This record gives sequence, C-alpha cells and structure tokens, in this order.
Amino acid sequence: MSYLDAMEIAHALYRLPPFCGGGHREIIKQPKAYLFDTGFVSYIRGWETIRPEDAGFLWEHLVLDELRFDFSAHSVHYWRDKSGRELDFIIDRGGGNVDVYEAKYRPDAFEPNHIKNFRSLYPSGQNYVICPFIRKPYQQRLGGITITYTSHPIT
Repeated sequence: MSYLDAMEIAHALYRLPPFCGGGHREIIKQPKAYLFDTGFVSYIRGWETIRPEDAGFLWEHLVLDELRFDFSAHSVHYWRDKSGRELDFIIDRGGGNVDVYEAKYRPDAFEPNHIKNFRSLYPSGQNYVICPFIRKPYQQRLGGITITYTSHPIT
C-alpha cells in the first residue's frame, strides 16, 4: 500500500474511487488504479509497439487526465455494480445530476446498455462518449437515452 501511496504522491498513479449513490448492488469501496506514465504502462504490459487493441486502454487514461483537469479530482469517479456492469467516468454535479463519460477509441465500439442500467438508478444527467476522431460533436438517441459524441469532455 505504501508503494501505491508513493506513486500517487509522485503523480504516476491515480486511484479513482467508485461512485455510489445508495444502490445496494453497487461497488462502494474498491478504487481503480490508473498509471499516467505511458512508458511505464507499456513496460509493465510488455508492449514494444502500440497495437490497435491497446489504443482504447491508453485513450481512457488520457480522458481521465482531462477530466481531472476540468473538474475537481474529488468529483471524478467510476461506476460498477456487482453484476459487472461498468462505466468509465462519473461526474456528480450535485442536486441529483450525474454525468456519464465513456472513453471509446472508436465510436462504433460503444454499447449503451450499461448507461441504460445506470440511468435506471440515476435518471438526471448527461451522457457522453469521448472519442479522439470526432471533429464535430453530435447526438444520438439509443434505447431511450441521448448520447453526445465528442472528442473532448464537455464541462
């Protein structure tokens, strides 16, 4: 634990806390760890070159870094329930408004079911898919929810 603390103090690691609004099936204590030295991440994973399937993993780290810059680090969370449904990033804006940010390297990789489950518990807030190749933000209605696709987090 002290090794992780030291890495967090050096800004090489960030522990992202889970979002829990009171649902009895939510993960409430287990943080996710993100490493911000991409060279270190590549070394640990044994990568000599970045493969296309690794790009999404690294993109998620970049989106988290941007969210931490745009919002207070204490307001950025992830969400997971005990059934394994997970959302990348949750921003609690207060007053029951909770925004969802999904980091996807390609927009066609997005699947809305986890957001739909989350919205059944927390109906108020915006839903975003952050993808690096979107030149102009657009919206799409999927399964009764509106998703905004953009290349950077909207604050």
